[in-house]
Amino acid sequence: MLLAGTKESHTKTEISPLGRDFYRGIVKKDVLKKGIEALYFIYSAMEDELERNKDHPYLAPIYFPTELYRREALAQDLQYFYGADWESLISPSAATKLWVKRIREVGKKDPGMLLAHCYVRYIGDLSGGHLLNNVAKKVLKLPATGEGLKFYTFEGITSQKGFKQLYRSKLNEVDLEMETKVSIVEEAVRAYDFSLKVIAELEEIGTSSKEEAVGLGHSHAATMGGDAKCPFSGGNTASFRSANSSLFCWRVGNSGD
Repeated sequence: MLLAGTKESHTKTEISPLGRDFYRGIVKKDVLKKGIEALYFIYSAMEDELERNKDHPYLAPIYFPTELYRREALAQDLQYFYGADWESLISPSAATKLWVKRIREVGKKDPGMLLAHCYVRYIGDLSGGHLLNNVAKKVLKLPATGEGLKFYTFEGITSQKGFKQLYRSKLNEVDLEMETKVSIVEEAVRAYDFSLKVIAELEEIGTSSKEEAVGLGHSHAATMGGDAKCPFSGGNTASFRSANSSLFCWRVGNSGD
C-alpha cells in the first residue's frame, strides 16, 4: 500500500530540475550543505519523537536507534562544512520548519503516524547513500575518508541488504486496521509533499548561487550502476534491490533485497 500510494509523489521528485542535475552528475556544494542543514533539523525532530514514543505498538518493531539514527552523523557533516561553531551558523528554512512542525504534531497527537516518516526516510537513506557518496566525493573532491558525508555511513549495520529485509519484515508485522493503513499511506504522501517543498528551496539556492556547477561530464547513473535518481527524492518502491539514492529521500529499489 505504501509503494502504490506514494508512487505518484515519488515521480514528481524524480523529474525535478534538481533530480535531473544529479542524474547528470552535477552537484553544487552550496546545495549539498543546505540539504544537510535541512536534514539535521528533520532528523532531530523525528528522532526526538521516536524516543518519546519508542514503546508505541506501531513504532516498537521498527525502533533501531543504534543502526539508524542520523542526527549525530549529520552534526559531524555540519561541523566539517561550517567548523566548530556550526550550530550558531545554521537555521531551518521555511519548508524545513513545516516538515519539523508536522513531525512534532504527529509525535504528540498521533505517534503511530511517525511510521510513515520513518518509511520515507530511513530505508531510502540506507539504499541510496553509496551513490551520493561516490558522486559527491568525485565532483566536490571530498575526503575519501568520508568527512562531509557521514550521513550515509551506517556503522551499526554490517549488511545493508540484510537489514533492509529485516526492517521491511518488521513493517509488515505491525498489526493495523485498514483505516489506519490508509492514514499511514496518506501521511507518507504528506512527507513527500514536504520533501518537494524542500527540493524547491534547494533548487532556488542552486539557481542563485554564484558557485560554478561542476559535474562528471556524463550521466553518473552509467558509472554508478544505472539506478540513480533524484538526490532529494523519496524512500520506497516495490522492493529493495536497485538503490535509487537521495540526500532528501532516496527512492529504494524494486526487487527482493
